[in-house]
Amino acid sequence: MNTCFIYQKAIKGFFLIIFVFLLWAFYDEKNNTIELLKKTEQEINANDNGRTSLPVKTNFAFKPGEVLSYRVHYGFMDAGVAIIEVKPEIEEIGGRKVYHVVGNGYSKGAFDFFFKVRDRYESYIDKDALLPWLFVRRVDEGGYKFSQNYFFNHYKKEVKTEDNQVYPIPDEVHDMISAFYAARNIDFSNAKPGDIFTVMSFVDKELWPLKMKYLGKDEIKTDIGKFKCLKFCPIVQRGRIFKKEEDLLVWVTDDKNHIPLRAQAKILVGSIKMDITDIKNPANPLSKIE
Repeated sequence: MNTCFIYQKAIKGFFLIIFVFLLWAFYDEKNNTIELLKKTEQEINANDNGRTSLPVKTNFAFKPGEVLSYRVHYGFMDAGVAIIEVKPEIEEIGGRKVYHVVGNGYSKGAFDFFFKVRDRYESYIDKDALLPWLFVRRVDEGGYKFSQNYFFNHYKKEVKTEDNQVYPIPDEVHDMISAFYAARNIDFSNAKPGDIFTVMSFVDKELWPLKMKYLGKDEIKTDIGKFKCLKFCPIVQRGRIFKKEEDLLVWVTDDKNHIPLRAQAKILVGSIKMDITDIKNPANPLSKIE
């Protein structure tokens, strides 16, 4: 099998499973976004079943203005930069206050020459229910390009795509970005090694359960210091990308922020590693070891 093809598949699987940490590109589509927001508002207001309330979730893990920056390696190669940001302003869609989250980034150096990546992901996440209303995805990976717009209606329990296909969903379903923030808001204080936590997501027009096995506590050293961590093994499918279910590991801060600090994976054609390079405006004190 072509190495570049395997690598492209590996990138996709790796990014989805680790809460979509690698969110790349610099891309301006302001006018298009305004139209998407108008359509989202129309979908929210089309509440045919009369449901007027959503579950209330307490957000203790992040706040507006948080910015997380990462460096990505493929083998020994410095492959790219990833940044995921919660915009400082609380916005409103259909009478609901929302967080606007944007993932930007780019491939760099020699890696950018033979496998150029320019992707952008956005999510508008309900401030009280912590559920998505609009998901925007723009992908450009090695010349492969596509777009996705998902309009969530949690009142009607459905997702509508940009081509007006409608998919039924159960309660509390996330997109690729909101799943990341939902996972960070899980209470792990009583977790025991072997416990499995699940966040249900809608990815590529299918329901996809993000499952994470808790492995215990650990300490790691990063570019910005040493941290106490919680260690997880996202449960993956063996075969085309990963040799074993345990070939992907993730470390998050052992504090209320649950910020991912490192993710590393062994794949069929090498290894991928992502490391934190900067944390701005965390919601809580960090588990940094002085």
